[in-house]
Parts: sequence; structure tokens; C-alpha cells
Amino acid sequence: MTDTPDLDRALGFTIPDRHARGRVVRLGPTLDAILSAHAYPPAIEKLLTEALTLTALIGATLKDPAGQLTMQTQTQDGIVTLLVCDWRGGEVRGYVQFDADKLAAGPADPTLFALFGPGYLAITFDLATTGERYQGIVPLDGDTLAEAAQSYFYQSEQIPTLVRVGMHKDDAGRCVAGGLLLQHLPEGEEGRERLHTKLDHPEWEHVEALGRTIAADELADPALPLETLIWRLFNEESEVRVLEAQGVSRGCRCTVEHIRSVLARFPLEQRLEMADADGVIAVDCAFCSTVFPMKADELA
Repeated sequence: MTDTPDLDRALGFTIPDRHARGRVVRLGPTLDAILSAHAYPPAIEKLLTEALTLTALIGATLKDPAGQLTMQTQTQDGIVTLLVCDWRGGEVRGYVQFDADKLAAGPADPTLFALFGPGYLAITFDLATTGERYQGIVPLDGDTLAEAAQSYFYQSEQIPTLVRVGMHKDDAGRCVAGGLLLQHLPEGEEGRERLHTKLDHPEWEHVEALGRTIAADELADPALPLETLIWRLFNEESEVRVLEAQGVSRGCRCTVEHIRSVLARFPLEQRLEMADADGVIAVDCAFCSTVFPMKADELA
């Protein structure tokens, strides 16, 4: 244990004898910064917290530092009409669009099906170095987004995977969340970006069983260092290699320069139609709720 909270950090590790790799992540101030941009109701806040934790867990597995991981839902007739999160270079962001009337008419703690209806989860990897893009889509079955992400790796990547997420609020109302990702990689950690494997390996069953013993409150305990978390799970293994830790922060990529360049592509007549009575176009970033006022006639 430590007096210094272990927050906003991702830590990878491998278990060579078991042909497994893992990631643990814990989010704190980063979560607060993202959630505070919108006054989300508790059920939506809980959903986005889980989604951001999963995004950090999966994004931290990218070997390409300039690569991007995007998680997005596709829904039909659910309370949530859009959920999107992404990771790039240790920065995460996320946003939820939902029907407030449907949410108010439902239970206080809606199920995943109530939130999304017959929906799907799309996970996309964009590898900047090679220009490759991979996407997998799985149904939003099960009770949590973590279960859907776990199914993605089984179905789209053929990688046996265990995903666990825990979250809570402290006495001051600050959110803390943690997650564990375990994967079976008999092809090794190095080499191909997308690794495929056969199922039913005894060494994986052993690692998975240990991973299932982790408690949600351990994952979300800021006083429990991530290294200690790994030790608790796998201290009886002959070798566990802990990789270099990676910081996690909120990263919204909206900038004045980018918005100006986008608006400047429209003819002046169309820009004036977008503007208010004072000739100002107000561009609102859905991720961070920042409003950028732009004079329609001054965009070159």
C-alpha cells in the first residue's frame, strides 16, 4: 500500500511460461475531467466510466505510439443513441448521446439492453505507422460493456481474453475506475500486431482462473499500486515481466486551427447561413463541451 494514490496510469506485463500478457489501468482525475464536461445522469456516467476504462485498457496494447483505438456503439431504439471513446498516445476522450425522456421513464439502474436495445459494439484499430485499419463488430450481449469487449477478442481476433472493470465514487464524489485485461498469446508478445491463436490451452485456463479472483474494489482502489495488484494475482508464477508504465490523460483534439480549417472549406455564402445575427459561427465540441466562436467572414 502507499499514501500516494496510483491513478491515471496503465501498466503492462507478460507471463512467459503461460504465454499470456496483461494490462492493468486505473483512472481518476482523467475521468473527472471528461465527466465534468457534461452533467450526465448517474446511469450514463457509470456507462461512460466503464467505456473509458475499457478504451484505456485496450488502447494501451497498441505498439504503434501514433495509433488510435476507437470504441463506438451502434444502437436501435435504445436510451443511448451514441457512445464513442478513443485512445491515442495515452490520451482518452469519450462522449455519450442519449434520450433523456427514455432514461427518465426507465429504472434507476437500467440494464445494458435497456440502454442500447439490440445494439452492437465496434472496435477499430488505426495503425498510423503502416496505415492499416482493423475493425470488429460484436453484439452488445451480456450484462456489461466489458463482456462485449471480451467477446470481441474471442470472435474478431480469436484471442482468448478476460476483461474485468471496477469503479466507485469516493466521499467527495470523485470517480475512480480500474480494469484488468488478460490475453493468451502463444505466438509471443512481439511480431504481428494482430495475433491469432487456437483455443483450449491449459496454461490459459490457469491464468484466466487467477484473473477471475480479482475484486472490483481492488481494481478501483487508488491506494493499491498496480504493481501490487499484479503481484497479488501472479506471485506464484516462475516469472512475471512488468513493462514500462504509461500515463493516461484526457485528450480532446479540438483546436481553433482545426476548426478554422474545416469551416474555411465551405463557401462564404454557406458560412454566413451557419452564423448567428452577429456573423458568428458557434462550434461546440461534443467531447469537451468547449464552444469556439468563429467570425464567418474572417475564415480564409
